[in-house]
Amino acid sequence: MRLRPGVEIAGLTDVGCQRENNEDSYGYWESEDDAVFARLGRLAIVADGMGGHEGGQIASHIAVEAIQHTYSSASETDPEKALIAAFVEAHHSIQQRGKENRGLQGMGTTCTACAIVGAKLYYAHVGDSRLYLLRKGTLRPLSRDHSLVARLVETGIIRQEDAENHPQKHVLTAALGVADEIEPDVPAEPLSLEKSDVVLICTDGLWGQLTEAELKDALISNTPTDACQALLRLAKDHGAPDNVTLQIARIV
Repeated sequence: MRLRPGVEIAGLTDVGCQRENNEDSYGYWESEDDAVFARLGRLAIVADGMGGHEGGQIASHIAVEAIQHTYSSASETDPEKALIAAFVEAHHSIQQRGKENRGLQGMGTTCTACAIVGAKLYYAHVGDSRLYLLRKGTLRPLSRDHSLVARLVETGIIRQEDAENHPQKHVLTAALGVADEIEPDVPAEPLSLEKSDVVLICTDGLWGQLTEAELKDALISNTPTDACQALLRLAKDHGAPDNVTLQIARIV
């Protein structure tokens, strides 16, 4: 695939230190057609599957494939609407596969996808994979976790500092393929990107093992390719009990 200038992009996925299967998936797409590229830009996706022996791996793969296919073939001029339609298609595709194979019933996946269109960042999100923006030395999460612990923090039942070690911190309140309907989080407005901004999307196998300071330091001091490797090494240094998947884009 020809990568157009303007953005440096890298990604990787790793089984981690304790799992036998990698239930994460990721994908990247940009059209070779200039008119389609101008309309839909670049698309990056990360998904973290769940659902037994093979279910999680299959669900995350279906999500990435369905979102990439639906988004890339959209006639929609609004990237946000195209992303939402792609998430809905992925949700139904996962459910359909579960209906066809009883052993896969109940499988699901988190999913975070972002589209860089010109100087704008669009995104859609379900679950507890995350989207971060690094700008001028400050790292901030753009996505909101769909998890039980995040809800407890938001409602003031537990403190943020207690969330880290909460026994139910991995319990999701939303995932693709699980509920009857899905409504991905999208921003009220696309984010305007600036030169040297860095966008990170990753599964909880990464952010759950590292502090925001560790994430920031690796992103500031490395190219996207080197940052991917540095962050994976850090996650493994911390034990990497889960699969680790990430994509990094730097605006150049």
